[in-house]
Amino acid sequence: MTTDSRPTTSSPYRSVNPTTGQVLAEYPTATDPQVQDALAAADTAFRAWRSRPIQERAAVVARVRALFAERAEELAATITEEMGKPLAEARDEVEFCAEIFEYFADQGPALAADQPITASGGGRAVIQKRPVGVLLGIMPWNFPYYQVARFAAPNLVLGNTIVLKHAESCPRAALALQQLMDDAGVPAGAYVNVFADHDQVAEIIADPRVQGVSLTGSERAGAKVAEIAGRNLKKVVLELGGSDPYVVLDTADVKESARAAFATRMANTGQACNSNKRMIVMEDVHEEFVAELTRQAAALTPGDPADDAPGTFAPLSSRAAAEGLARQIQDAVDAGATLHAGGRLLEGPGAYLEPTVLTGIAPGMAAHHEELFGPVAVVYRVADDAEALALANDTPYGLGGAVFSTDPDRARRVAEGLDAGMANVNAAEAEGAEMPFGGVKRSGYGRELGPLGMDEFVNKRLLYVKD
Repeated sequence: MTTDSRPTTSSPYRSVNPTTGQVLAEYPTATDPQVQDALAAADTAFRAWRSRPIQERAAVVARVRALFAERAEELAATITEEMGKPLAEARDEVEFCAEIFEYFADQGPALAADQPITASGGGRAVIQKRPVGVLLGIMPWNFPYYQVARFAAPNLVLGNTIVLKHAESCPRAALALQQLMDDAGVPAGAYVNVFADHDQVAEIIADPRVQGVSLTGSERAGAKVAEIAGRNLKKVVLELGGSDPYVVLDTADVKESARAAFATRMANTGQACNSNKRMIVMEDVHEEFVAELTRQAAALTPGDPADDAPGTFAPLSSRAAAEGLARQIQDAVDAGATLHAGGRLLEGPGAYLEPTVLTGIAPGMAAHHEELFGPVAVVYRVADDAEALALANDTPYGLGGAVFSTDPDRARRVAEGLDAGMANVNAAEAEGAEMPFGGVKRSGYGRELGPLGMDEFVNKRLLYVKD
């Protein structure tokens, strides 16, 4: 995600409705003694939590899943109001969280089971997956529950404990998660929310009780956290920005393909790391594809995300985010890009930016390598598969990518060449609790979800018993 869309100061945690600009609530930054109390509680809880059978930990995680289901409407309304997510999408996010906790509750014990290996010199040898201790999670605002779920669920099953630092703009979501964990029976200290500032985060990472850090956020934040963690020999998982290619090699219905691409781009008002930020389209369908995208964008009007009315678009997460994206769009146009629709920042206190369609972005323009974190469809024209693949990989990011064709083998050949952590054929993404998520290059490293989500913060210990 872009640095423009993230708070950059250690101001108190502030919940602002991006639809109206109304301040909903403010919370003070934690004091240093409160941070130390959180660390002490997590460290103490780890010693008891790790000793409980994994089936018991999984049962607690299953209760977390049940509460996500029971509180779906309340939880969804909170993030719709706090960060502008359309209500139907907010419900989907809560439902996905329930699926994630269910997956790790059901599959976690088997995924963490001992793995026997052959000992050439005789005896018995197994690789064990053991928890490592207290982990720090630094989470973003764009998916306030889902990002936490994919980090917390596997690690709670494993027996690690969690100190959670949420985005400064989502304190109400953070508190709702803490209450849910408490009510589900997660032991005191095993999951503890802390409204830390940036200096305190650095101190938490350096603290010897903390054994690892997971961050989802900007490149700048990721580089800073990795630097601090490296100095203190702590493992880090980073999920950073993305500029995912969405390659259309051919299609039986250009308009329908464009409508699907636009709907994908508009999900969460374009504020997803793995959104299809670069649409790469063959020259024989490019003109019709862009025309349909333009019709789709121009037909939308601003609406209240709580109403979820058809034909409307939601605000971005904050006025600052909308203003930053508007500047990026104008910079691209000033550099020679063509604006087909949108691009206008609406007046008023809300964070509304018209859905935008751009073409003509070329190497050398800032927008060619920057992440446009919002409702902006950027379309490129290519002549053949080789040019499409070269353009797809011409990015500092490597999160995901998708390739579409009426010939699945052709699409797969191109997808096989993507420099990305996730490559999809004839699908925008592979979504599911069992599907690992993560990237390469400047999109970060490490994986969450699926079997790989159980493998990041574990001591893969060898136990050897000689005959």
